[in-house]
Amino acid sequence: MSLTLQRDDLLRSKHFIGGRWCEAASGARYDVEDPALARAFASVPDGGADDARAALESAHAAFPAWRAVPARDRSRILARWNALLLEHKEDLGKLISREQGKPLAEAIGEIAYAASYVEWFAAEAVRSYGDVIPPPVRGRQMFAVKEPVGVIAAISPWNFPAAMIARKIAPALAAGCTVVAKPAEDTPLTALALAKLAEEAGVPAGVLNLVTASRAHAPEVVDVWLADTRVRKLTFTGSTPVGRHLARASADTLKKLSLELGGNAPFIVFEDADLDAAVDGLMASKFRNGGQTCVCPNRVYVHDAVHDDFVQRLVKRVAALKVGPASDPVSQIGPLINARAVEKVERHVRDALSKGAQVVSGGEPLPALGPNYFQPTVLTGVTATMDCSCEETFGPVVPVSRFNDEGAVVAEANGTPYGLAAYFYTRDVRRIARLASALESGLIGINEGAVAAEAAPFGGIKASGYGREGSRYGIDEYMHIKYLCQGGLD
Repeated sequence: MSLTLQRDDLLRSKHFIGGRWCEAASGARYDVEDPALARAFASVPDGGADDARAALESAHAAFPAWRAVPARDRSRILARWNALLLEHKEDLGKLISREQGKPLAEAIGEIAYAASYVEWFAAEAVRSYGDVIPPPVRGRQMFAVKEPVGVIAAISPWNFPAAMIARKIAPALAAGCTVVAKPAEDTPLTALALAKLAEEAGVPAGVLNLVTASRAHAPEVVDVWLADTRVRKLTFTGSTPVGRHLARASADTLKKLSLELGGNAPFIVFEDADLDAAVDGLMASKFRNGGQTCVCPNRVYVHDAVHDDFVQRLVKRVAALKVGPASDPVSQIGPLINARAVEKVERHVRDALSKGAQVVSGGEPLPALGPNYFQPTVLTGVTATMDCSCEETFGPVVPVSRFNDEGAVVAEANGTPYGLAAYFYTRDVRRIARLASALESGLIGINEGAVAAEAAPFGGIKASGYGREGSRYGIDEYMHIKYLCQGGLD
């Protein structure tokens, strides 16, 4: 698709450090590819340790002044940033579509979603209240107050290049923290454009710093921040193995952590479910971003009594999905992010077929469209031993299994190390209460496939990590509590 922007200056090609747009200290750069073509269309600095240190120095130096800015003034800056995001949502959407691949309408929708977090935390900046504690003796006053933790390191993923970094940066700035951030190597342009608009909104120099780096040099950047005691918190969205590494590496400096990691979401359809609503919910939750989300249903369990009817309705909807590049306004599913993603989807489908599953829709790559396209796919006869049941597919594949017993399907749904999202459809209010309690997930959709919202806490349990983003709880992740005790007042 054409990358003709109304504002050419939103296509940034340098680090943002200390309020300056600069090259990497080494002078190195790397290419950003369009996943629809697997072809480079831009380049950005390939940062290293020197750039990470420069960003940290800037954030550390800016912290005392930023934390002293009144909360209402920080709120106003965030409100201006939100307004700029919405004003330029079409340009920002084009950047997302070009570097990440999702259809333009969906990309513009992501900008609105990202802006909703900025708007939310602009309001929360003035609501981070403490407590007055009743003293146990006369002549004493006791208080608990909240303060910003300090410099934050934020590492964001490629699948939502605007929303994921916005819901890390916005609460950090609202709390009075300063930020060093590394956007995903595949999708740095959106984050750099957001930084440009944050600068225009009035975020002071050094408060927000972005360093771009290739896959080869990303560990070098992050390791500087992990080892430095001046970074007091790290927030990361990505895979569980990387999350474990970051947790171990943060132990020596006892950083505060928010880790939003992998998922393996179950989607359960009971015999009394509204099947049309269940299909609608599955389509919305599974095929958003072409199946490349951490809360996508990865294991679909359908009661024997309605299995065939449900699959028939589902296949009709899936077969009608339009696959194509973002440049085509009718496209509903874009390319996967890169060749590795396609290889994983193909491996999961082959493994399922070799173990007895059947393809009832799709099942093949689409090389005529480009190198990274894959058909929206429905598999039936899926079992717990198949790779698609044990690993996140992160692609447009719906693996369907049959079940008969509520207790057994709950046990199977919970039979994974992960606990990010879960979904179920039923009209039985007693069953709703049972499953809401029994399912081991941080997010549960009850007769609903779209669960994420800026006002709700987002995060997982078990191997899906800890900490929450969004909601009134989200800003607390960027603050610590200080206890004040004043005596001699009688």
